[in-house]
Amino acid sequence: MLETAVVLTPIHFVYLIGVIVILGLMIMRKDAPLPCLIFLFIIGVLATNSIVGGVQSVFNSVVYAGATFMDIIITIALISALSKCLSDIGSDGILISPMLKIMKTPKKAFWIIGISMSIFALFFWPSPASALIGAIMLPVALATGITPLAAAAMNLFGHGIALSGDFVIQGAPSVSAAAAGILPTDIMSQGFPLFAVMAVVTVVAGYFFNKKDMNKKEETTNKKMDKKEVTKAAKVTAILTPVTFIISIITILALKLKGGEATALIVGAAIFIMCIGTILNYKKEAFDKITEYINYGFLFGMKVFAPVIIIAAFFFLGGDSITKILGEQFKSGLMNDWALWIAQNAPVNKYIAAAVQLVVGGLTGLDGSGFSGLPLTGSLAATFGGIVGGSIPVFAALGQISAIWVGGGTIIPWGLISVAAICNVDPVELARRNFKPVMIGLGATLIVTWLIL
Repeated sequence: MLETAVVLTPIHFVYLIGVIVILGLMIMRKDAPLPCLIFLFIIGVLATNSIVGGVQSVFNSVVYAGATFMDIIITIALISALSKCLSDIGSDGILISPMLKIMKTPKKAFWIIGISMSIFALFFWPSPASALIGAIMLPVALATGITPLAAAAMNLFGHGIALSGDFVIQGAPSVSAAAAGILPTDIMSQGFPLFAVMAVVTVVAGYFFNKKDMNKKEETTNKKMDKKEVTKAAKVTAILTPVTFIISIITILALKLKGGEATALIVGAAIFIMCIGTILNYKKEAFDKITEYINYGFLFGMKVFAPVIIIAAFFFLGGDSITKILGEQFKSGLMNDWALWIAQNAPVNKYIAAAVQLVVGGLTGLDGSGFSGLPLTGSLAATFGGIVGGSIPVFAALGQISAIWVGGGTIIPWGLISVAAICNVDPVELARRNFKPVMIGLGATLIVTWLIL
């Protein structure tokens, strides 16, 4: 499976130094765009043997990252526009009131939002689930007193639990299984103890790490509860909003939409609600107000994404995106090469093999795409399983968990920006908040892997 030996070049070492420096700065709460640009330039110079080529590589990397995130930016912009519209016309207060009877406390809000996120993400994948919950349930949660940062931990349930197991859509286990030469059902059945341990340990740890913030009421929360005059337009829009989203959910299930298709329907429905609500409330002024809401949404989206695009531009060189950024001479990502090198050179027994599988999965996830590393972890599962006589599906499940929990959008800022933007929190700060629970979960999962191999 891993016959071709990886040859490390100066570019690989520069990239590794860059990763260490940038992650170190982020841990120290320093802004990272400047070092990202510097290392992009250095790698570009080394790759093209030209200063001009280095400068061009910086631009090409940023453009590629921006294009990659454009659909998410538009999603955030339009959901934010709807949120602003509902707030201005007073529909948000009407929507919040009945749901507050269920979500009475921040603690209940944490679990209700999280479990809802898991359920929706299992059927639609996390992106449309985030948009849906952000539009309907987030304002209610904030009204209970939970902080936006604690509410944003819902991505542990969606981008973590739901996406890593992917038991309904089965995209992740299918990719892993194809590379490992086994069936997806083997991974889901034999690997289930790992998925369960990772899920329970991580969300329980996340709950306790966020617990201290759950009774803090922020200024933005109090604003949500301000009394407003209830107009007919506000009432109609408050009814139209859940009805439209329920119809969208039914349509998604009936047509078996997923991923981008499901997101498009949810966000399209949000645009529809915003336009109808604005027209009903502002009548002749609706032309100007709709433009105002769209401007607000896009300004907010770009404000959140601007620094993340620069950071992601650097980390994209670690995955397969490097071919499109630096050219065809780079067939695999720099971090993927490091992961493969570790796998080829580490001494092997079942304990070391499992640890290497966990590390390799995490390293491949640093580009922010949890799925990009699954072919490698699946291939490694077959190799390690054969060498140490362990369960190939268990190895594959471990690699899948590590790759997706890291890269799918729980601890990598450029992977969780959709949830961070919807909750109006700093993606780097959210990544820091999620880091300890996810690491605890991965540690517990590794121990269980050792026990059942």
